[in-house]
Amino acid sequence: MFNMAIDCKLRSCDLVKLLVRDISRNGEVLDRAQVTQQKTSQPVQFEITKKTRESVEAWIELRGLSGMDYLWPSRMRKFDHITTHQYARLVKKWITSIGLDPSVYATHSMRRSKATLIYKKTKNLRAVQLLLGHTNMSSTVRYLDVEVEDALEIAESIEI
Repeated sequence: MFNMAIDCKLRSCDLVKLLVRDISRNGEVLDRAQVTQQKTSQPVQFEITKKTRESVEAWIELRGLSGMDYLWPSRMRKFDHITTHQYARLVKKWITSIGLDPSVYATHSMRRSKATLIYKKTKNLRAVQLLLGHTNMSSTVRYLDVEVEDALEIAESIEI
């Protein structure tokens, strides 16, 4: 679940509602998938890395899930997905188990992780905007906490 959360960069409400068919075809997890975001009603595409595909395929097989099943089914409510609160509890437990402070990291940290690394490596705001499914660049700038210092570093690296 955590690998998928980092790869897909989806909000919690979208992650918990993933269906097996959203990310899989003919028993194999796709390299890329697309879902419509609940918040914006806009489609967003995401990559699924090899390690994530392998772990999700094992999960699907272990749970005996099929296309119309939720990828993260509820243990309490048959034919439903885990709640965002359950997901948050799982993330808190995981964060604690790896020795990090759960007051600093939470579900939104999962969404931000890869996006932040992509930005730091490429400085490509447009790419990150597309990956997060933001409709406005200003949202992406605020989201990544892009500062004037970042802009100046980019400008200084370009010679004409």
